[in-house]
Amino acid sequence: MSILKLQGALLLRGTESLWIRVRNYSSARAKEEARKRWVCEQVGLLEVLEARVKQLKAENVSEVAVGELQRSRLRKVGSLPPAPRKTASSARNESAPKREEKNQPSRWIEKLKKEKSMKHKRLLKLEAKLSAAVPGDAAEPVLDWTGRCAKDEAFSLRSPAKETRAKLKGRASKSQQPSNDGQPKKMAKVLIGTQSRDPPGSCEESREPFRVWDTAEGMLPLDEEDGNRHMNVKLSILSYLDACLFLGQPERAHQCLMFYHRSHARRKRLDIRMYNLVMQGYAKKGLLTQVGRLFHLLEEAGLRPNPDSYAAALACMGQCGASRNIISRCLQQLKEDGFQVKDLFRDSGFEEDWRKMVLKAVRRVVEDFRPPPPRPAEICTVPLLRDFYAKGKPVSYPKLDFTAQELRDQFRKQLAMEASDTVTIDSVEAAKPLTEEAGRARSLLSALRSRWHACLLQSLQESKLHLAQRKSGQLNLYPFLCVLKDEEYVDILMRSVNNLSPQGESLLVLARELGSKVYSKFMLQKKSGSRLVEKIQRLYDKYVQLLAKDTQPDGYLPREYWEKLAAEDGCSPSLVCKEHTWPHALLVQLGLHLVELLVQVLKMESNLLNPGLEQKLIPVLYHVYSFRSGRQVGFIRPHPLFTRLLMEAAETTLTFDSFVIPMLCPPIPWVSTQFGTYVFAPTKLMRYVEGATQHQLLLDRSPRSSLYPVMDALNQLGNCPWKVNRAVLDVVISVFNDKGNEKLDVPPPPSEAPQPATHFPGGAAPSKVALRREAARCRKKATEMHSLRMDALYKLSIAKHMSGRVFWFPHNMDFRGRTYPCPPHFNHLGSDLTRAILLFAEGRPLGPHGLDWLKVHLVNLTGLKKKESLRGRLAYANEIMEDVLDSADRPLTGRKWWMSTDEPWQALACCMEIAKAARAPNPAEYVSHFPVHQDGSCNGLQHYAALGRDVVGATSVNLSPCNVPQDVYSGVAQQVEVYRKRDAEQGVKIAQVLDGFIGRKVVKQTVMTVVYGVTRYGGRLQIEKRLKEIDEFPQEYVWEASHYLVQQVFNSLKEMFSGTREIQGWLTESARCIAKSGRTVEWVTPLGLPIVQPYHRSKTTLVNSTMQSVYLKSRHDVTQKPDTVKQKNAFPPNFIHSLDSTHMMLTALHCHREGLTFVSVHDCYWTHALTVDVMNRVCREQFVQLHNHPILEELSQFMLQKYCSYVPVEWKDKKANEYQRLVQLLSSIPKKGDFDLEKVKESTYFFS
Repeated sequence: MSILKLQGALLLRGTESLWIRVRNYSSARAKEEARKRWVCEQVGLLEVLEARVKQLKAENVSEVAVGELQRSRLRKVGSLPPAPRKTASSARNESAPKREEKNQPSRWIEKLKKEKSMKHKRLLKLEAKLSAAVPGDAAEPVLDWTGRCAKDEAFSLRSPAKETRAKLKGRASKSQQPSNDGQPKKMAKVLIGTQSRDPPGSCEESREPFRVWDTAEGMLPLDEEDGNRHMNVKLSILSYLDACLFLGQPERAHQCLMFYHRSHARRKRLDIRMYNLVMQGYAKKGLLTQVGRLFHLLEEAGLRPNPDSYAAALACMGQCGASRNIISRCLQQLKEDGFQVKDLFRDSGFEEDWRKMVLKAVRRVVEDFRPPPPRPAEICTVPLLRDFYAKGKPVSYPKLDFTAQELRDQFRKQLAMEASDTVTIDSVEAAKPLTEEAGRARSLLSALRSRWHACLLQSLQESKLHLAQRKSGQLNLYPFLCVLKDEEYVDILMRSVNNLSPQGESLLVLARELGSKVYSKFMLQKKSGSRLVEKIQRLYDKYVQLLAKDTQPDGYLPREYWEKLAAEDGCSPSLVCKEHTWPHALLVQLGLHLVELLVQVLKMESNLLNPGLEQKLIPVLYHVYSFRSGRQVGFIRPHPLFTRLLMEAAETTLTFDSFVIPMLCPPIPWVSTQFGTYVFAPTKLMRYVEGATQHQLLLDRSPRSSLYPVMDALNQLGNCPWKVNRAVLDVVISVFNDKGNEKLDVPPPPSEAPQPATHFPGGAAPSKVALRREAARCRKKATEMHSLRMDALYKLSIAKHMSGRVFWFPHNMDFRGRTYPCPPHFNHLGSDLTRAILLFAEGRPLGPHGLDWLKVHLVNLTGLKKKESLRGRLAYANEIMEDVLDSADRPLTGRKWWMSTDEPWQALACCMEIAKAARAPNPAEYVSHFPVHQDGSCNGLQHYAALGRDVVGATSVNLSPCNVPQDVYSGVAQQVEVYRKRDAEQGVKIAQVLDGFIGRKVVKQTVMTVVYGVTRYGGRLQIEKRLKEIDEFPQEYVWEASHYLVQQVFNSLKEMFSGTREIQGWLTESARCIAKSGRTVEWVTPLGLPIVQPYHRSKTTLVNSTMQSVYLKSRHDVTQKPDTVKQKNAFPPNFIHSLDSTHMMLTALHCHREGLTFVSVHDCYWTHALTVDVMNRVCREQFVQLHNHPILEELSQFMLQKYCSYVPVEWKDKKANEYQRLVQLLSSIPKKGDFDLEKVKESTYFFS
């Protein structure tokens, strides 16, 4: 069996990932010229090199020389003011000598670096031979970490020569530190020390100071940080080292580290984390000698030890019982490096045993030492919420309808479910009777799976043996195939075969899914083996006192209370072990290896269902190629015989990952960017696509207090308990099992898929092309039907599994701040069907106006009276009460009025709720669990109108109070009709054809999405789709009519929303100029959430495997230039999305303080019928407060500071002119109108 071959040679080419090959085309001529130039340099520089080598043998370097070196480097990076300009004649006279002086020394330095590199490699080889002769496990710990058997009093983490040079460099850097007096005010470059960048030559040279951009973060731009250039490579190395140490193999990890460390070219991919990780592996085994050698490697690499490095050393000393003198000198060295002992214990992610060993070592020197208490809670300084977080008056937050013990019991159930990793539930199709054919098919499947399990297990073990024979330090898949038990890998593979679609799955998608499942299982194993779970459970048992109904109310938010409990327990509130995320390329490479095992191993008999045929073994899975959008894509498809066997078996169980199921207890509150919601499942505060690392980097830079509002809002949304509406669920399941109903959005089974036609109109024989097109159409329809059917099956099966229970949806957000539930299948952001089967677990009486709100909500769901006032809608609801009650009593056998509405399933659920309330003895006392919705009126345009204070636009989107709701879609349709009549009178043919066809429905989608960046091309497609739905419209004019209408829609919007278009144009042009300058667009929301647009030029990389080479296309790599088109087109919609998420979070926090149950679907807010009026008031108040904030002014100031506070010296006239235009553009904020925002508080139809 063939095994995946990892390309070790790629490491020398600076590829993005260790498993990725980037195509590199170089010129042979350029290489030949470089070779000749190199040969010439050997002869001319030989004498100079010999003299310089003699100088390097000296013990010390003069301070004057170091100072000159520092000064020259400072000039090189442009941190000092530019030199005075010279006349043209002098410049001409000096140009030739300067060029020679600039180039020649750099060549000398390169030669010196090569010579020193060779010497360094010889030393490393000698050290390796010595360590092999005296294994570290058998030798006693050497007290002197320099490798020489010196006495304790000679202990030092640095060699004497290096200590002397370090002191000289420190004095030189201080004496040569530049003054800021002579710098221009616009210069934002400052020196803040040294950056751990590995120079291409000697690691002992002084390191270059790096630049700091004077932005809100005070750090380099994300795409200019040196560490980001090799981010994926570093993640691969970290993942490999982490896996080796998890397996208890620090020697294998050390080999990998040395493979990179020995080469100056590869060493650029290492940072302090890799050394610390291997150091911690040796420290756990008490190998102080190896830890000391790693400190020496740090010095050779030019890296400075950090608190984690010293923590590993002290933990090792505490474990092996090092002498007091050694520990004392270690603490002294820690102090000399600018750290304090308390830094080792503050916000550390170390395990409890590790912490005890560090403390044991420290107390051997400082007997009365006590670890510092956790950092005090920071105060949120966001201006919009300054009053909200003020502790001036006591606040009482709502409680859940559970006792503390009930919540603790629920948490233990959730913990057991997550620990099991998977959950097996009954399918909603289980009620079907078991036929003889199905029983026989299940028996055959069981026998096949038993055989496949054994074969896969043997094949996996053989592949691991083959990979284990590679002893070099180059990376391979071996440790990643060992982090789980062999049976667990096989179980993952078997589940993937069972879930495979009959039409197959893309090889890339399948490989990524398998790799991700292995990673999730690995993280579960790591967390299970640590004591963090015990600590989380201890804190959660106390945390439920904040939520339970049988405890005294406390004026704490969930995050605040968790932080308080963690401080009392003496630990960090973020109880997460140090995770090393496996990069996308590694997941794909591992998945490809596993897919190859599946394809090669799984076999079945060809006569399994027809014993009369000749028996032979055939593959169960096939690797085939198919064309998608003009590209050849690899697919894994099951054999039709296996698909038929699965269909005949009709198995009645479904297996899901545990995080797919809603939580059985309130989620752990978000207290950091990487800790919250689940215990075991790796969940991030911000979700982002594979390979996009800039979002997490930006969050990590931000002060924790600036993220408090978004974390508190997510906690509030996640703490809402839910239950299943069993009455509606039963109706849905009955329709689902009765071949579905496409009109009601219940997909039919695959058996109802269309078959290719055999007879065509006219009786003529169809051509081969026509037959192929017909077959392709049927395959596409069958694929869509299978996908929709399985999606509905998953949702309904999970809903049935959760019926009779209370559950919770933990939340996180995307990079714009929009919130989403974490469970992917069953949640309230789903379709009409999913929303209809969800109820609030906590009920509230309807009160005096609750029944009226239920009736208005029903009319809103029908979509019939959108132009009517609330009184008109209520009157209409009373008129149709007979149909409402009939729908509630006989949903499938009555008049079926509910089926004709826009949202039929939610309308049916509302009919049932109204019927129960109306028949109650006192409707005002009826306890309702039904969520009532209030939807924004074209919310994107509402934000634009408020930003520009546009009077006309504000009126069109109901920011101004009116007697009846203003329908912006109808207004645009009327304006388009005016244009059409004018053109028709002038003889425009298409305008005449469109007579009578321009309505609200035709233009609605385009108007709705134009504020979110839809282009004219996309708008034309939307209108074309609507026109095709009109049977009476002549289809031969569809393209021309859609092209005409999209122009008129954009013209109408430009006339009706002049302020909106001006702001949108300013945002677009600003993003274009920023992206053109080579930077990505960033901003900070009014709630303090930092946002960066991850759109870069595409980078295609190649992942090799023996089955197929897979291309990974990334548009989010920070090493690539920004995608100007995507940056400018996406900025206006993303900015508006960030504003509507800000408004939602403000509303959520203040509704929580008011004691309301509140959830949202973006700009659609849900609460009980009793509290709709309160939610409406809070919603309007927070919208006014948000837009009274100087949003555009702060955006302009932020972008000016970030993108215009520094002018590079090397910029030429063209660049300087572009810079001036950018400054002028960002300073030119669009003018505002005269609309009074306070009117929003009086607008009934702002949200309705």
